[in-house]
Amino acid sequence: MKKTTILGLLLAFAASTASAQNTVTINGKVEFVGNDKKVSVTTYKGFEKITLGETEIAPDGTYSLSVTVDKPTRAFVTCCLEQRATAWLEDENLGIDFRGIDTAKIKIKNPPYVYIRGGEKNELMNLANFIDFRGYQMGIAASQNIYKQDSLSSNVKQKVFMELYDAVNEDTKAYYKYLLEHYSHLTSCVSLLSRFNFDKDSTLILNALANIEKNNPGTTVAKDWLADLRDRQEKTRRAAVGAMAPDFTFPNEKGKNVSLSDFKGKVVLVDFWASWCGPCRAEIPNVKKYYEEFKKNKNVVFLSVSIDSKKEAWEKALKEEQMPWRQLLAPNSGRDAMDKYQFNGIPYIIVIGKDGKIFRNHLRGDAIRQAIVDALAK
Repeated sequence: MKKTTILGLLLAFAASTASAQNTVTINGKVEFVGNDKKVSVTTYKGFEKITLGETEIAPDGTYSLSVTVDKPTRAFVTCCLEQRATAWLEDENLGIDFRGIDTAKIKIKNPPYVYIRGGEKNELMNLANFIDFRGYQMGIAASQNIYKQDSLSSNVKQKVFMELYDAVNEDTKAYYKYLLEHYSHLTSCVSLLSRFNFDKDSTLILNALANIEKNNPGTTVAKDWLADLRDRQEKTRRAAVGAMAPDFTFPNEKGKNVSLSDFKGKVVLVDFWASWCGPCRAEIPNVKKYYEEFKKNKNVVFLSVSIDSKKEAWEKALKEEQMPWRQLLAPNSGRDAMDKYQFNGIPYIIVIGKDGKIFRNHLRGDAIRQAIVDALAK
């Protein structure tokens, strides 16, 4: 009853018109400028990446750019393709200094923490960013120490690492919960909500949204977030196991369009992948093995759908991997496919049953074969 009351109030009293446009200025200095001498500001609408602004870094390492903000939003400020800060764009001008390129002889994927100079809304972003940064550092430390233990088997090392990884995630979520409980008067706290599961944490989330609405009259931040949530929930429902698989039509390597609906009445394995994805390439031998097993079965179809942004990279990978089943390239870096099937990590392998419904998803290794066998039996 409490959930319904809070949700009803939010929907009833949220402002019906969008916030006025604001211009946010971002400036700072880059210590080491790389080949890509740019600072860019991007955000996402669903799976679509939107560039709000971009500027060249000056010879003295300074930069400055202004972006127009139609409504408050979380954005990513990226320097030289190397470093990134997650910021809140609304009514605070920002100062962000970057170290820039990694000048170490041995480069390790371990980005440094980037501090944002701004108002209280972005101070909350600093706290959230620092929590993420420390969680990442703890993960690295745990991994290094575990895998130095020669007396442990690989399976034990993996088990211990996953247990520590889960513990770090729980610790991070506890910090986020603290921020949500004590800073929900700020509109920027809405950027933290995606860290929580609505089914499990609905009271916490709805209380935060109500607090945003109470302390920021006229804003549509809470209303917009709820609308996005409903949209995501509906898309997730349509891409869940048991739902009809969304149709798609993509070109093959010869430019001929192939649709999922071309294979009605068959069991279809769909592997969403990309040439740059290491785990995807590592999974291909498994898919090859099962293809060889089922290739004479006319009721089974294998489809690989690449989300590569560059056709040349896809074609190069096809020559290297020599996959004898149907190969398709999703346009626009696969954003439409990712939106329809609601995945943001690859490889994303699914099996579609003869009835056209998603039979199983998130498949790897032996689970791929078992899903095909079970779908055929059904």
